[in-house]
Amino acid sequence: MSSLRTGELAKQAGVNVETLRFYEREGLLAEPPRRASGYREYPTDTVQRIRFIQRAKELGFTLREIKGLLEFRVDPGTTCAEVKEQAAEKVAAVKQKISDLKKIERALNKLMNTCRDTAPIDECPILNHLEEEL
Repeated sequence: MSSLRTGELAKQAGVNVETLRFYEREGLLAEPPRRASGYREYPTDTVQRIRFIQRAKELGFTLREIKGLLEFRVDPGTTCAEVKEQAAEKVAAVKQKISDLKKIERALNKLMNTCRDTAPIDECPILNHLEEEL
């Protein structure tokens, strides 16, 4: 079986070397064996694993969640229903974030609409709102 050195792996997977080391520290990648020269020797299928991690990150999964998804991949007892449940939880979290962001947008728009461009700074409703005690 062929192997890749760190730089080669990073290039093929489209990440930097520090990302590889970070994934190792986080337990997403196993620490690879070293050649006699001291260079790390990654199995070629590590490229696919890194791409999996990157795609999962793009979908908003945390590293902890990604670790769980990777564990599902190697557990023959896991069903699609379990993975689907994880995805459904992520969708619910995304919907909540969208709702929260819309609230922030409405609040900011309301403050901006009360702002008179020519008013002195001590009458700025945006700054005054931020200084109010909760």
